Amino acid sequence: MTIPKYSNVSSFFFILMDLPGLETAHCWTAIPICCIYVLSVLGNITIMHIIKTVPSLHTPMYLFLSMLSMADLGLSASTLPSMVAVFILGQRKIGDAACFTQLFFIHTFSVIESAVLLAMAFDRCVAIREPLRYATILTSKRIATIGLAIVTRSAALHMPLPVLLGRLQFEHVSTLSHSYCVHPDVLRLSTSSTLVNSGFGLFVMLSTLGIDAVLILLSYVMIMKTVLSIASNAERLKAFNTCISHICAVLLFYTPLVSLSVIHRFGKKKLPPQIYMLLSYLHFLMPPMLNPIVYSVKTKEIRVRILKMLHPKAL
Repeated sequence: MTIPKYSNVSSFFFILMDLPGLETAHCWTAIPICCIYVLSVLGNITIMHIIKTVPSLHTPMYLFLSMLSMADLGLSASTLPSMVAVFILGQRKIGDAACFTQLFFIHTFSVIESAVLLAMAFDRCVAIREPLRYATILTSKRIATIGLAIVTRSAALHMPLPVLLGRLQFEHVSTLSHSYCVHPDVLRLSTSSTLVNSGFGLFVMLSTLGIDAVLILLSYVMIMKTVLSIASNAERLKAFNTCISHICAVLLFYTPLVSLSVIHRFGKKKLPPQIYMLLSYLHFLMPPMLNPIVYSVKTKEIRVRILKMLHPKAL
């Protein structure tokens, strides 16, 4: 009996990509990968624990920060299984169901993080432009509603992805470009028409990451307009200082994403695959690790609590 070249049933699988040129150096590549995940988990859990246990931090700014930490933990957990399989266990094979499930969670948590960054930009905008109405605009009930809307939007928009991918045909064995499954990478391996999938994927990206980025930019235009109207240089600097951590988080998230989009559209064939893979790792792995560090360094309340945890007798 002849095995068909491609199938749209669960008889095909994907091969996850190792780091090009480092396929035989797993003992070395596993070390930084493990460090990234350990720092991501410890950092975000620490931030969430501090915000939960300190009543004075139960304010909109810190509640949104705890949402960001939860999104970072979810994103790390989504990429972790296949990264461990490739770099620690040396297992590069992944079934179609596992791959489609992973890409659903990766893209869902990525969009959740984008939406939380937008909510944090709105928080800073209200705090600077309407300081007297800040507490009445961003009540606990409204923050909970925003959080629920963020999760609902992200999950609902990405639920069709595994279903639409399940209707496509693939070769019995297909090799991915990353150590985890993402929608564009899986889609390019299909042997059937991907017009519907591509159109839906573009719609999801523009209606989430695209709109979020535009609204974040608009929020900062309004913030800058208000800050520049303040007469005192000291007050102007103090107002802008409250946004530094959030600006860093936005840059950490969107810079690799925009670079990936530009390379994917215009320069992928001209650049070595290592560049494309590096930017992908920066987008999915770096923000969960660096966001807690940025907020710990730039936010006095978080920094003091961490130092108190590390040196309880010194403070």
